[in-house]
Amino acid sequence: MSEPSQERLPFEPRQKKKKASKKASVKAEAPKKQEQRELSSSASLEAIPEVVSKRMIRRMAIFCGIPTALGVCSFFVAYWIVSQELLELPTTAVVFVTMGLFGLGVIGLSYGLFSTSWDEDRVGTWWGFDEFKLNFSRTISAWRSARKTANKE
Repeated sequence: MSEPSQERLPFEPRQKKKKASKKASVKAEAPKKQEQRELSSSASLEAIPEVVSKRMIRRMAIFCGIPTALGVCSFFVAYWIVSQELLELPTTAVVFVTMGLFGLGVIGLSYGLFSTSWDEDRVGTWWGFDEFKLNFSRTISAWRSARKTANKE
């Protein structure tokens, strides 16, 4: 297997479009902006295969939904404990626990996306550690190559 920076994503377009020169783009910038927005939104919707998209949504719902639901439940459980006078909980402790669980939900959203197998034919593992490493390294290498091409122009 080749390095992640050399590897093409399963749903990545085969050829990249070259940018037009600045002089040509200034002349007809306003009409082209609207067309580009429509094309980029439709292209991004078609870029990820439906199988991979559903897999991503399912994993994000699990890794984000469980901590978020626990965050909501912890608030109500803390309220019930305090209202029944079972235990005196400091307000700051309840806030930190609830916010911590909501923060885990946000992290779980990103982890659910990156831990999904982006290959249509391979489901991947349940926890997705290997997929996370591969997809995260692909993303970092794509950012680096985009930065290099932006600096050259």
